[in-house]
Parts: sequence; C-alpha cells; structure tokens
Amino acid sequence: MTSPVSLSPAQAAARLAEFTVIDVRAPGEYASGHVPGALNIPLDRLSEAVPALKSAAARGPLLMVCASGVRSTRACDILAAADVDAATLSGGTSAWEGEGRDLDHPAGARATWPMERQVRLAAGSLVVAGLLAGVRFPAARWISAGIGSGLVFSAVSNTCGMAAALSKLPYNRAPRSAAGLDDTLHTLQR
Repeated sequence: MTSPVSLSPAQAAARLAEFTVIDVRAPGEYASGHVPGALNIPLDRLSEAVPALKSAAARGPLLMVCASGVRSTRACDILAAADVDAATLSGGTSAWEGEGRDLDHPAGARATWPMERQVRLAAGSLVVAGLLAGVRFPAARWISAGIGSGLVFSAVSNTCGMAAALSKLPYNRAPRSAAGLDDTLHTLQR
C-alpha cells in the first residue's frame, strides 16, 4: 500500500472547489470548526461510508481532513484498502487555521477540545490517579502501567482506543441540529 497524497493547506485551498472534503473527526470537534464545505464522517464510522465515498470519488477527488493529519492519513489508508483514492490535508485543520484560513463554525455549536488534547488530559489524569492511589493501595499503580502501555501501543499501531472511547461522550457528539451520517451519505451519493 502506498502513502496517501498529502497536500499542504495552500495546495488544498487552491483546489478546494475540486474536492469533496471529508472531516473524519468526532462530530463535536467538527462542529467547533471545519474546512469550508467539509462533510463529517467520523473515522470510527468510515467503513459504513465506503460505498458512498466510492461513488463520490468517481465524480471527483476526495480530501480527508482531521485536526492534525493523523486520523485523515488513517482514513486514506482505509479507503486505499477499499480501492478508493483520497488525499489528506497535511497538518489538518490546525495547519489550515494556522495559515490564516477560515473555518466554518455552525450556528449554535460549542467549542470542543481537539481529541488529542482530550486524550492527553484523560491519560495524564489516570496516570496521576494511579500513582496517588498507589501510595495507599500499591496495586493501583497498575492503572498507570496500563495507561502507559496503552500509549505505547497507540504510538506503535497508530490507533487510539482512548480516543475512540472519548468520541462517544456526549460533548463529542454532533449538536441535535446537525446533519446525521445518513444525511451525509445521501449527499455523497447524489
């Protein structure tokens, strides 16, 4: 499998009208600001969207986007395995916004921390809690060891179980007024 094509924010902006832009972040992250025109298909639901994305890719190129480029690269790998070509936005929405480009902010959406920041908070808190509880209950140190091991596995496998779990929390879900996955898939198949 080859590496997906990676476009800088400037390259992507110059060709934005050509792309069907897919944001693979959690709905709450997407609602807090996304590349103009992007549709939201969370990475953990991407396999459901492959037929619709294949249909969209037949009409024009796909650009996968996330906060930093890690999840969008993973999305490109998943799509490549299904014989669907897609490019990734290098540096994600962080780089896009960092270069002074606007993000769409849906009306009524509240800001949500990026998933990577949520994972760092949760993992760090659990490590500290395990160490503090370990003063009184030595076996509690295994919590810290388990989280550390999970982080190592996450780095080696380029996956994150903690991010998948955190994405299910209420504040990471789409606002009630947002289009659901079924609406997005229907839009892609037009």
